[in-house]
Amino acid sequence: MIGIFKQKNPGNALLLLIYALVLKFSMFLHPAVPILHSEDNYLYRVILNALGSVFHQSAILFSVLTFLILFSQATLFNRVCNHHKLLPRANFLPGMAYILITSLLPDWNHFSAPLLINSIMIWIWYQMIDLYSAHRPGALIFNIGVWTGVVSLLYVPAMAFILLVLFGLLTMRPFRVREWLVGLLGFTSPYYFLFLVLYLTGHWNWHNMLPHIVFTLPGMPSSIWVTLGIALLVIPFIVGGYFVQNNLNKVLIQIRKSWSLLLLFLMVAIVIILINRANSYENWIVTAVPFAAFHSAAYYYPARKTGPLILHWIIVLYIIAVNYNFV
Repeated sequence: MIGIFKQKNPGNALLLLIYALVLKFSMFLHPAVPILHSEDNYLYRVILNALGSVFHQSAILFSVLTFLILFSQATLFNRVCNHHKLLPRANFLPGMAYILITSLLPDWNHFSAPLLINSIMIWIWYQMIDLYSAHRPGALIFNIGVWTGVVSLLYVPAMAFILLVLFGLLTMRPFRVREWLVGLLGFTSPYYFLFLVLYLTGHWNWHNMLPHIVFTLPGMPSSIWVTLGIALLVIPFIVGGYFVQNNLNKVLIQIRKSWSLLLLFLMVAIVIILINRANSYENWIVTAVPFAAFHSAAYYYPARKTGPLILHWIIVLYIIAVNYNFV
């Protein structure tokens, strides 16, 4: 399977869809209706209410929508990685890794605000890589700030992604105060429109505007299988990080900065996990994008393919066992 996805064959797009259906078919066997959490912000509540009125709270329709979102994210992430040559040759391993990772924890197959955030964050990461070669980056930085503001309107803890924007500017651009101010202006722009709408509709309440943020430690895994799932998330990341580090001197500086940006992405995503802990692992999905990139490196770089193949099939067997209730 790794050998097939390591090639850039147009037919692999269809194979990736079949691969995703096999791993995620349990979503349709055990559909779930989305649950609102206290951290969900105004925009997500509007989206969920609109979908609820259209789907009439049908769990299977939410599962179909969730699958389509996850597959579109995997496809978009794969295209971004290939476009910016994150790995030496174009392939489908990033998309495969994203499908694998988002199948490790059953909660990641639920419709949620963090799930929607990933679609936007893939696009933001793509635009931030382009900052390195942008001659007039003002409009690009403003757009990045705006989309980051939209992300925080979906999920309150995602306000921490403004740190990714600022650290990303430090990584990809020479320090210029004007560019930082443009990014911050873009971040606050969605809030201007939100405040205006709330004021005109008579729902303005200053106390409700202030985000309630509390840092807490994540809860202990509820079972040995969750612990194993987290281990299968971390081990390929460490392996991939080792191979990325060993090959950084062979790639262009823009690609090195792209990997550095992914590490910053992961660190900020971990901060988000620590904010306003939810009663599920749904919010952990914000780490899936950077993890998938390093997982794909773990499958791509080793000269001997036995190790990656064993690791891949261990993860696949774990996903089937957990998601299809064989354990």
